[in-house]
Amino acid sequence: MGVSTSSPEKGISVVTVDVPPVNALPVSGWFALADAVRAAGRDRGTRCVVLAAEGRGFNAGVDIKELQKQGPGALVGVNRGCFEAFAAVYECEVPVVAAVHGFCLGGGVGLAGNADLVVASEDAVFGLPELDRGALGAATHLARLVPQHLMRALYFTSRTVTAAELLAHGSVWRVVRRQGLRAAALEVAREIAAKDGELLRLAKAALNGIDPVDVRRSYRFEQGFTFEASVSGVADRVRDTFGKERG
Repeated sequence: MGVSTSSPEKGISVVTVDVPPVNALPVSGWFALADAVRAAGRDRGTRCVVLAAEGRGFNAGVDIKELQKQGPGALVGVNRGCFEAFAAVYECEVPVVAAVHGFCLGGGVGLAGNADLVVASEDAVFGLPELDRGALGAATHLARLVPQHLMRALYFTSRTVTAAELLAHGSVWRVVRRQGLRAAALEVAREIAAKDGELLRLAKAALNGIDPVDVRRSYRFEQGFTFEASVSGVADRVRDTFGKERG
């Protein structure tokens, strides 16, 4: 359990998250994921990284229970951990393919939104339930998956969007059956890894360089409002209702 790295084929590294029950990561988990992705990208023998997960879903975001137990100190750690993990995916020296199944929520959108390609299973759903959990953030990354007005609608309603809908928007490369997800992700990773390794690294740097949005600065700006919600007490008020029936 935790974060592990494997090399199933030459030129391909698979970073897998396995944190039961729902892959909601504690602070240490976000930093471990960032370290694993960066290490995989630095390996000169790697030409493509596949980011995958075990269990019921790809990622359910941060560990809300850890935030409730540890208070503001945990929020600082979560902010830094998520920032590092999202940046590690975006800045990975080689292309990153996200293999998404089940739920991809909150921080999961941050990871998938910063990936270079997304392959998803038919049951995959993407969304930011942040307003229901006393938090803000990752709109930067959702905006990389859907058009602006849809991003806002999803953000304000906390609704999700399906893999099939994202396929129509062009932000998901392929939608496959759950049992074929890993094979589909490896298939496109294999196609990428067949390219010249040095040229791939230059291409990744070039594409990041012409991106119209600085995702690091944009997300950091969002995190400031997350912290404001916390210190003002709004976050705790909303978070205390998480998982409970609302009157």
